[in-house]
Amino acid sequence: MSLWKRGNVFWTYVYVKGKRHCRSTGTGNRRKAEIKDLEFKKELEEKFRRPAQLNPEMKFVELASVFIVEGGVRLHHRERLKNLVPFFGETPLFKIDKGMVHKYVLARQSERRKIKDATINRDISVLRHLLYWALDQSWIDKNPLARIKMLRERRTKRPVLTLAEETPLLKACQEHTREMVIAALDTGMRRGEVLNQLWEDVDLERRLLYVTRSKTPEGEAREIPLTRRMYGLLAARRETSGLIFTYNDRNIFSIKTSWRTTLIRAGIRHIRFHDLRHTFNTRLMEAGVLQEVRKALMGHSSGGEINSIYTHIELPTKRRAIEMLEAWCNERRPLTPESKVNHGQQHETLPAGTTDVLPEGTECREASD
Repeated sequence: MSLWKRGNVFWTYVYVKGKRHCRSTGTGNRRKAEIKDLEFKKELEEKFRRPAQLNPEMKFVELASVFIVEGGVRLHHRERLKNLVPFFGETPLFKIDKGMVHKYVLARQSERRKIKDATINRDISVLRHLLYWALDQSWIDKNPLARIKMLRERRTKRPVLTLAEETPLLKACQEHTREMVIAALDTGMRRGEVLNQLWEDVDLERRLLYVTRSKTPEGEAREIPLTRRMYGLLAARRETSGLIFTYNDRNIFSIKTSWRTTLIRAGIRHIRFHDLRHTFNTRLMEAGVLQEVRKALMGHSSGGEINSIYTHIELPTKRRAIEMLEAWCNERRPLTPESKVNHGQQHETLPAGTTDVLPEGTECREASD
């Protein structure tokens, strides 16, 4: 069996010479997926039937250019290449080794602006990924960074947006940025998940959102009940298809500039857009939502326990968690003159007991991102 379903889409996995190759079929229809599976197998057979055409003299900048066009490049690849190409650009692939990577690490650490070890590790990971891709194309005969040791990353405190900071932040946002901030705060979706969310995967009648695209298999097609705020945002501009979050009807690929400008206008401390996801998780935890429910809402892995693979969080439990989140926020959110009118009405519509916390003695641990 070479077809496996991830979320609502079948993926094909094929082994050639002991190495696994995978690709999305782009469909949830099994019959169509089987056709795509056969096409992928034939493509691999033809590829490996051709004699290898080694090209170790290829420069890294050439490899990066071809990868961007043909290698299934993602946004984080492009971001990392901005640092990698200036350093490795004119270097032939056969000269890239662990010693050269060490020089790159030293160069990054000596920059005036302090670079975290985690950031440097992400750079090295992308560099290694490109060399693996070159290996798949038969341009090099081995990846010299296959077993490179990453820098040891120290744990850092993750900022959480306070309810007092949320108000000026939303006021400082442009309309399209404000909608994405609310989506991140009320659903816990990652930036990439927000930017790729489709109207086809929103069920307003049932007040549910199904994540269109996620970086993890656990996060694909997960269902998230909508808060009142998120439901109102989507219902006000309901559409039948296409991306939900756009700017002047165009796709949004990066929000770094608009996010930086928004923080300056809001006059609050620096936080990353990704910290809004941590904020969602932390608020759920403080509202008394159990760890496994938080993991299900955020698309985290269920952990390494043997029985955790059988854990499944039912929809009513997720709805209850979102109600607890809203109740927690409503009790603590600073009331503005505009919100005082609606606050009492929202509080009355909450199901009884939504402010309950965990039973005494229940352990509550923070889920990792």
